[in-house]
Amino acid sequence: MSNNRERMPTLLYAVTIDPLDLDSLVSAVTTSSPDTPDEPRAVGPGAITVFVGVVRNENAGRRVLRLEYEGYEPLALRAFEQIGAETAERWTVRMALHHRLGTLQIGEASVMIAVSSPHRADAFSACRYVIERVKQIAPVWKHEFFEGGDVWIEGATADPDDDEARQDAYDLAVRGDTPRRTETRRRTSRVRPLQGATRENTGSI
Repeated sequence: MSNNRERMPTLLYAVTIDPLDLDSLVSAVTTSSPDTPDEPRAVGPGAITVFVGVVRNENAGRRVLRLEYEGYEPLALRAFEQIGAETAERWTVRMALHHRLGTLQIGEASVMIAVSSPHRADAFSACRYVIERVKQIAPVWKHEFFEGGDVWIEGATADPDDDEARQDAYDLAVRGDTPRRTETRRRTSRVRPLQGATRENTGSI
């Protein structure tokens, strides 16, 4: 095998069981692909923002042991592409989004987002918008295992074409507002203790 083989470019959107690589995402949004070479007068990145979601060791007062993510890759990639298109309509940015599936331990990265833009304000706002839309429409589900039981955490809850949901994400991204329906929405999850009967658990998202 040749040592001179060129490294394959990083995809802008991916769902994978492999560990996520932040440097690759940053490269993907700052390096032009061979199919779209830089124009001589094109404005390059002046800002890069990144978001890394990691598995934390506590949720709702419970000590978390691990998370297991499940998702439907074709629909997830379609959702990522839609989010990318929405983001490009609102801001002058280039965005990469990778989400991990499978079993993740405490401290491991579950989702990474990189956004480049000529302007820092656009980069910050677009990055926040992307993660809010992922939470709204990406078909990825989280199975939380904690001391004493486990619970499925509610995944995508919005219609991808719901204008109100898009506006909610935009308000959070630009102004940090908490939309009223996000503030009041509740979830009901099935909790299956490791020992004992199934019970209902209701809490905030």
